[in-house]
Amino acid sequence: MLGLIVVTAMVFLTIFARPVEIAGITVQPIALAPNDPQNILYLQDPSVGRYDPPSLNHPMGTDASGRDMLSRVMVGGRASISIGFVVVFLTGGFGLVYGAISGYYGGWVDEVMMRVVDTVFAFPALVLALVIIAVLGSGYWSLVAAFVFPGWAGYARLIRGEILSVKENEYVTAAQALGARDRSVIFRHVVPNAIAPLIVQASLSIGTVVIGVAALGFLGLGFPPGTPEWGTMLDATRETIIQGPGGSIPWWATVFPGGAIFIFVMAMNMIGDGVNDALDAQSNVDVGQGGAN
Repeated sequence: MLGLIVVTAMVFLTIFARPVEIAGITVQPIALAPNDPQNILYLQDPSVGRYDPPSLNHPMGTDASGRDMLSRVMVGGRASISIGFVVVFLTGGFGLVYGAISGYYGGWVDEVMMRVVDTVFAFPALVLALVIIAVLGSGYWSLVAAFVFPGWAGYARLIRGEILSVKENEYVTAAQALGARDRSVIFRHVVPNAIAPLIVQASLSIGTVVIGVAALGFLGLGFPPGTPEWGTMLDATRETIIQGPGGSIPWWATVFPGGAIFIFVMAMNMIGDGVNDALDAQSNVDVGQGGAN
């Protein structure tokens, strides 16, 4: 529940950080962030400088271009968090259908479909993501494609294993004997009883995708420089980590974007553990028996 509260709060802040426009129409007019994340503040206020430390006016300080870090961290979550949810939705959905068909029909259909999965697993996911980014270029949907293309295979293999077990149950045989179509048997009787592990995996994978997006951003392969996205912000300020003799390190330039990544991923992992406990039938049976005793 703590993880759910943290994630909900972070999603709320990113959505309402600045107004949202779609096709020129403002669909979200609220602006909780104190400044525009792209505004160079010292051009408007000479008292603001580059790498100003945290203060009452700028609780997270300013970056190398004199932009407000708090506003950039709040808005930066839009790209990182939304990509995590979009990628998991697409990979989980496709992997579910693919694995369900493979496991239900079995035989040569299963063999052919699983060899495709093995081919995807033969390539390291991050290397494959780098290749896709190199071909498609940087940008939101390029990052989504970079994680969707290798990511669905894990869900397909997971649900396929569950389907192989569930399809042997008597209610599946009864549905087939009554003349139910394969599509109906798969998605009305088999999948609902095999989907629990996929839900757990999906909840844990959101944090993994967010880390991956930040890693590509840190390597300069995510969004264009200057974009308020957590990984890209770390890339822009990594030269500040090491200073020469007598130099000072503007720690806030890296701590706050990195801290946002850490908090979100930790919260998602907590949610994943909670979902796993909630859907663990054996654990629930043990708890119930213990309470009865």
